[in-house]
Amino acid sequence: MTDIARRATLAGIVGALLLAGVVFAATRPAPEPRAAPAATDRWLPLASSPFIRHEVGAARIGRRIYVAGGYDAETGGRTTDKVAAYDIKTDSWSTPSSMPIGVNHPTATAYRGKLYVHGGFTPPHVQSVATAALQRYDPDRDAWKLMPESAAPRAAHALVAMKGKLYAAGGADGDTGELTSLEIYNVAKRRWKSGPDMDVGRSHITASVVKGRMYVIGGRPGNLDVVEAYDPKKHKWSRVESLNTPRSGIASAVVHGKIVVFGGETSAGTIAPVELYRAGLDRWSPLPEMRTPRHGLGGASRGGRVFALEGGEQPGGHYSDVLEYLDVGRR
Repeated sequence: MTDIARRATLAGIVGALLLAGVVFAATRPAPEPRAAPAATDRWLPLASSPFIRHEVGAARIGRRIYVAGGYDAETGGRTTDKVAAYDIKTDSWSTPSSMPIGVNHPTATAYRGKLYVHGGFTPPHVQSVATAALQRYDPDRDAWKLMPESAAPRAAHALVAMKGKLYAAGGADGDTGELTSLEIYNVAKRRWKSGPDMDVGRSHITASVVKGRMYVIGGRPGNLDVVEAYDPKKHKWSRVESLNTPRSGIASAVVHGKIVVFGGETSAGTIAPVELYRAGLDRWSPLPEMRTPRHGLGGASRGGRVFALEGGEQPGGHYSDVLEYLDVGRR
């Protein structure tokens, strides 16, 4: 075989191999994104939200966390109807359909695969007019529906789901100030009724459910350390151990049967300390401080991981697209 023939043959073999490699690369499935590393000693960042907001509502359904409403920096701080969904498995965001009613300072919860967003202030910039709207989102249909309104308009309040009912407590109505009232929505009957009042009227609060009780935490006026627990079986509120750090404009989530509270603001800045509550011991203890302290943020959890979503990095009208997480061990 001549040199020319050998070179031609070699070129043909290499070309065939390269072609096979190209075909293999084109048909090979993309690798699944790796899970974020465990971080029990510090908060770590994840993919940023597509929106830059604060005073949002958030709740998790399955592997996705939905963040709704708030003030949107890209529109000059106007109230927004936008919704963003974070996929925990792929560390990525999507933008579902917008809410029928744009609200800031709403609250959100999830029940049986549906997202419920309740209340909030509706004016473009100010916190003066609250709504009583209950907006329900179906992820399977990417569709919103307006459900029966509560009797009391409220914003910056607490909303949780327990055994077929939604519990809306406290908040502000833009007129009479901080509320003590509790309203209960029967999901199956689509009907609201009144419950007993809290002892302390508060807004800019958070709430979580542990062992069948709703814990309403912190709030304004000022920054409060008050924590009240509602027992639906006894139809009764009780005071429990106060927060170590008085705070408002906060978020909470449940991990391993314990409540984690984070965020908030003072006139000097946003609040970095994070606290964990053990209901069985009625005791608060510290967790690693936030990497990026924020107020008006969303909170959610999955397994032992807590997520802090969006919110203002400074007091007042500040915004962010930050998403960070902390893993909480079985303490």
